[in-house]
Amino acid sequence: MALASALLQTMIDAVRKTARPMLRDFGEVSQLQVSRKGPADFVTAADIKAEQTLFELLTKARPGYGFLGEERGMIEGTDKSHTWIVDPIDGTTNFVHAMPHFAITVALERRAPDGSAEIVAGVTFNPVLNELFWAEKGKGAYLNDARIRVTGRRDLSQCLIGTGLPFMGKTGHAQAIKDIHAMGQRVAGIRRLGSAALDLAWVAAGRYDAFWERNLKPWDVAAGLLFVTEAGGMATTIDGTGNVHDGQQILVANSDLHPQIAAILRAT
Repeated sequence: MALASALLQTMIDAVRKTARPMLRDFGEVSQLQVSRKGPADFVTAADIKAEQTLFELLTKARPGYGFLGEERGMIEGTDKSHTWIVDPIDGTTNFVHAMPHFAITVALERRAPDGSAEIVAGVTFNPVLNELFWAEKGKGAYLNDARIRVTGRRDLSQCLIGTGLPFMGKTGHAQAIKDIHAMGQRVAGIRRLGSAALDLAWVAAGRYDAFWERNLKPWDVAAGLLFVTEAGGMATTIDGTGNVHDGQQILVANSDLHPQIAAILRAT
């Protein structure tokens, strides 16, 4: 990890320390005490514990930074220019069902005096597979120690695309089906694996050729959008307007595929 800065190393250390008890919990997933956060949206004891650990480690390392977490919401810091954006377990439903496809994801947002903001560092870690995706703005994207790049495919018929589907209690079911119907006729395959943070990392690593989803949250996408752009890809909203970092509608792909997919999704 020689290329990682001190800041990034702080983030990597935090996710690795958080992952250790999480892996033990995952091994005993059938005995986890689970409470309902909303219909079909489970929050586990591991989820709450993980966010607390991340909050403590990151706050200790950088006192004053703000903290935006899925469980606790926004905690303002004394340093208004920096905010950690954290999802302690992206893919909680997979975790609860003993599926080894989930991740801890942390990003750092830096806000300029004019109010504009950008993600300057990100880490997403799948502890079961020991896959650590990481990036700093302007320095490329990595999987463990290897540099990663988006695919170079141009022909949609050869492409494997990732997406998400809304679950019970969420909006957007009809639109999601329209999107899949339109895309499914033009691509080699569509996958829905249940962790947007990993989906984005997989686009950056060339496992998926593209990914789209609607109605996500900032903590789902903050690190992954940086991975994609640092890996040579494009990341925008589906309709080309608004802020992609709010997660409401995102599309990531290489520069050849992106306009093709955008045109299809905009027509649904």
